[in-house]
Amino acid sequence: MAGYRARWATGTALTAVVAAALTTLTGCSDDDSPSDAVSRAASAARSAGAEATAAFASATAEAGRKFDEVKGGVDAKGDVKLGIPATDGDGRTKVEVTVDNTVGSTRSFLVQVDFTDQGGNRVDTVVVTVSDVSSGESAKATARSTRKLGGEVGAKVGRAVRY
Repeated sequence: MAGYRARWATGTALTAVVAAALTTLTGCSDDDSPSDAVSRAASAARSAGAEATAAFASATAEAGRKFDEVKGGVDAKGDVKLGIPATDGDGRTKVEVTVDNTVGSTRSFLVQVDFTDQGGNRVDTVVVTVSDVSSGESAKATARSTRKLGGEVGAKVGRAVRY
């Protein structure tokens, strides 16, 4: 599944760069041949695709490490709700995370938020910790993407544990 996402991210980057190259081709000077512009566009697409893939892999690995550190955690995915994703002033996607502590003592929550594209494919992953939520109470936090995400972005709870 991760291979598919990596190919998708690379394909998306390639599409954007090729579109830019085709726009550039209509205004070529005598010094730039169409084949040179296409070659530069393909090189840029490979670079952008590799960067997006590396960023996604790094975010996913970091999420896994954080969940591995939690000892004695209990699945709490059903106790987490997400708001509507929005873009902040830095161009990153953010979403409000609300956790409900339904047990009889104060607990903390670790929540993985997966940002998705229009097709439901995961394009970024972040982990949010909501600490010391009293019994029977709710608490909020904000999940923010690790980078700028293009297009219409959704969000879903990937994993959540109460500990």
